[in-house]
Amino acid sequence: MDNPVIETERLVLRPPVRDDFPAHFAMWSDPRVTRYLSDKPLSEEDARGRLMRIAGHWALLGYGFWSIYEKASGVRLGEAGFLDLHREMTPRLDDTPEIGWGLAAAAQGKGYASEAVAAALQWGERRFGKVRFSCIIDPNNAPSLRLAARSGFVEATRTTYKDKPIVVLYRDP
Repeated sequence: MDNPVIETERLVLRPPVRDDFPAHFAMWSDPRVTRYLSDKPLSEEDARGRLMRIAGHWALLGYGFWSIYEKASGVRLGEAGFLDLHREMTPRLDDTPEIGWGLAAAAQGKGYASEAVAAALQWGERRFGKVRFSCIIDPNNAPSLRLAARSGFVEATRTTYKDKPIVVLYRDP
């Protein structure tokens, strides 16, 4: 399962490559994308570090975030996949594959995230087995909370991460 490419009806999900950086930076420097994730849009340096961290997941762990591309146009829409961040928070998520997703503002509200998350979860069940998956979402991010619920995630608790409130959700096998 090294660096798998996943195709859905409308999307191609593939591990990131260096050429993804311009679209990656454009997305993560947009305040409409980062409003629930950080205090401010990412700088070029921070966006580059984020892309390197994603690529490092694939290199070291054999899983990570995919770059999401629309088949019809070839446009990079965002990213989704699994993380192993060992976040300094309670509860710890270290023992569960943590799924996440983010889409460029122009791609939001079109069902792309649902399609990508469903494909990622199917892949994740093959990769990790029938295990509990986790995700964390800002309590004000209603679209992501709805997507998580449609994907089988249930709120477990509310806590803080990096001094911000978050909702911790789990999806049991």
